[in-house]
Amino acid sequence: MITAPLPAALPKKPFNIPSLDGFRAISIIIVFLSHAGLHRIVPGLFGVTVFFFLSGYLITSLLRLEHENTGGLCLRDFYWRRVLRIFPPFYLVLGAILLLGSLGLLDGGVSGGAVAAQALFLSNYHEIFSSCEPLQGTEVFWSLAVEEHFYLIFPFVYLLLRRWFPEPRHQFYALAVLAAGVLAWRITLVYGLDAITFDSKLNYYPRICHATDTRLDGILFGSMLAVYGNPAMDQSRLGRGAWIWIGVPLSVIALLASFTIRDAGFRETFRYTLQGAALFPIFIAAIRYSDHWMFRPLNWRCVGFLGALSYSVYLTHFAVIALIQKAMPGDSVVLQLMQGVAAFAVTISLSILIHRFIELPCARLRKRFSKIERTPEVRKTVGALESPIPASASAVSPL
Repeated sequence: MITAPLPAALPKKPFNIPSLDGFRAISIIIVFLSHAGLHRIVPGLFGVTVFFFLSGYLITSLLRLEHENTGGLCLRDFYWRRVLRIFPPFYLVLGAILLLGSLGLLDGGVSGGAVAAQALFLSNYHEIFSSCEPLQGTEVFWSLAVEEHFYLIFPFVYLLLRRWFPEPRHQFYALAVLAAGVLAWRITLVYGLDAITFDSKLNYYPRICHATDTRLDGILFGSMLAVYGNPAMDQSRLGRGAWIWIGVPLSVIALLASFTIRDAGFRETFRYTLQGAALFPIFIAAIRYSDHWMFRPLNWRCVGFLGALSYSVYLTHFAVIALIQKAMPGDSVVLQLMQGVAAFAVTISLSILIHRFIELPCARLRKRFSKIERTPEVRKTVGALESPIPASASAVSPL
């Protein structure tokens, strides 16, 4: 354990960042619509990319805040917080899906290797290197594997960054080099090793878009924003207008380009880098200027509530969609719309139950392992920002 004693008598108010639950809500809606049958017009993988960026930003911000206010990191507490956040809902849903699969209600194999891969967060590589068709409902778990691999190694990487590169700007550059290395590896795989075997059924290239070694840069981009120019912790050299009226429009243009360029090589190499870079101004503006009309909806109570449910929705939605489509077979437009509405209603209902009876009790327990408090130093840092941090936008419930 690498830590230092906390200051005495800290107030028990959590560190909060505005707009994050709104980003979660947007991301999960994108993913749900894509999986519900609109994948040809709704880019579901982009929703996951936003989740990756958000996770990297939030986790690194919390690590940075703990290090700057305690002099170190308690790695044991970090991993306990991740276990309590990720494991209980995940294993509950995984168990339910396996039961439904064994009863024949969900298609796909229930093999020992596949189950072990899911349980150990290795499903992305099992999918890539195994010919076994994944059980319906578990297809989305590949992204959880990527995030778990990041959680496993990044605290050590961050400690090395703090030791080797004391200046935040240099930490940013070091993470940028790592992200560039991931891009270079994708380019090598696609153009040098011809690794983009196409899955015609699922309409993507699993080796590139699902592997940790090729998608980790999406999380690293968020970490880069957390260590330098963090909109919730640092001052900005650019003004409000520059971020909102120049940065955000340029980001939107870059994102539209990433969606419209259909070349397979570009999509499996530069697309993820372009999207990650484009998210910087959007996140900065939405967090720093959350009171602006453009970003106010991200902080509406109903949007925040959906964002708080996003993890449970992500875990359950694919299996629910498959079950609803079996119960209401047909491919007419009206029937597909009914399937989508029914699947969304069932998914939200299940997610509310999981959130109420699993996630919230675990969140209360997780606070025992948190050293992120609103110390006077944190209040001073946050107070220097132009945009206040509302108590309703909690930063302690990342996907």
